[in-house]
Amino acid sequence: MKMKWCVAIFLLLVLCAGVRLHAQQGDTNSVQSIKAKAEAGDAKAQNDLGVMYELGQGVDTNFANAIIWYRLSAQQGNIEAQCNLGRLYISGQGVAKNYDEALKWATQAAGRGNAHAQGILALMYEKGQGVTRDYTTAIKWCRRAAQQGDKFAQMFLAIMYQDGEGVTQDYVEAYKWYNLAAAQEANSASDARDTIARLMTPSQIAEGQRLAREFVPRKEMSDSSSISGSSVAADSPIFTGTGFFITDDGYLISNYHVVKGAAKVRLLTGAGLLDASVVKVDAANDLALLKAVGWFAPLPIAASRTVKLGGTVGTVGFPDIGLQGFSPKLAKGEIASLAGAADDPRYFQISLPVQPGNSGGALVDAHGNVVGIVAAKLSARAALDATGALPENVNYAVKSSLLLSFLESVPDVAAKLKEPVTVDRKFEDVVKSAQDAAVLVLVY
Repeated sequence: MKMKWCVAIFLLLVLCAGVRLHAQQGDTNSVQSIKAKAEAGDAKAQNDLGVMYELGQGVDTNFANAIIWYRLSAQQGNIEAQCNLGRLYISGQGVAKNYDEALKWATQAAGRGNAHAQGILALMYEKGQGVTRDYTTAIKWCRRAAQQGDKFAQMFLAIMYQDGEGVTQDYVEAYKWYNLAAAQEANSASDARDTIARLMTPSQIAEGQRLAREFVPRKEMSDSSSISGSSVAADSPIFTGTGFFITDDGYLISNYHVVKGAAKVRLLTGAGLLDASVVKVDAANDLALLKAVGWFAPLPIAASRTVKLGGTVGTVGFPDIGLQGFSPKLAKGEIASLAGAADDPRYFQISLPVQPGNSGGALVDAHGNVVGIVAAKLSARAALDATGALPENVNYAVKSSLLLSFLESVPDVAAKLKEPVTVDRKFEDVVKSAQDAAVLVLVY
């Protein structure tokens, strides 16, 4: 007899819902403490705050706010946040349903040993949500979660064995997993076990009971490092800036002054926290070439001689993360001058607003090509001393022609650069490309 798949749908809603309650209702001091840590960039606190908003613990329930804090934490590599974010993208609570995003975040957490995320992947592959339906892969992820002791995965695996989905139908195995799930009071598990027992012989039931008794959960080792995790807590970053990828195999650009004197450089990317190495620098023109391991979405670079006065430009970066947070910020403006301070020909003067932390970000034109690297702003103190007035939006970017010359000295990198875009594009698409290429650079 086939088990109704409404049980599996129920599992989809509750799987990975084992979020921990970190603040009791009305515990104002605890709530404020977690909020302060989260706003300061602590990844664990950001996930905890997301849990509080999702469950209404100490704050009013607000799924949109939960999504914001889960995302900030997940982007730092927090496994629980990655799992929580994937779960909400499936349910559509606080955000539009998006199976591609759910798959991305759940895969990251599942690969690092999170049993709840492994259960999410099992259900997505079984239902063909965001992926081609694949019962074999569904079983793989479900088994990994079940073997760690996750009761919902055990229930789901029992259903698969009972129905013969992705595995050979086996009532003994089904009974075993139902029994284990029932021992943890998984909803409907005991009823399902008793139902299938009517189809089994006494010896089969005895074998299923024996297998359940001998089962020992095996937890997978998780890499739970994050910016606020043990691997980084001992040495907080001394400087932060922005960078952007220029090749799909991990070469990226930032300012020399961002990485100057660095003992270690790390990048906060959509794939989590990654180590980076400094490959080459040009101190005179404030350029640095870095390398990370992985595959990324690079930006094309165009010669800056094509830029016109008044041309629209933008940058996506990470200004003042202590105050503004870790999400990327867009600044949009124009080319205010084809020369920098004191008519320095190496720079553009740009009108878009930038703050500390924007340094090293890509200055892109209306086609999405890199035409400069955000580098500096006019010193307010110097301008006040010289003129008696404060400057407004007087900022500078190193011209891309200098960057191209710099990269010619690294032929292996220069050969991989994307061709500049020449067709018109919607500005929203330009911004999306710049955002996909942008990374937060953490210097230790």
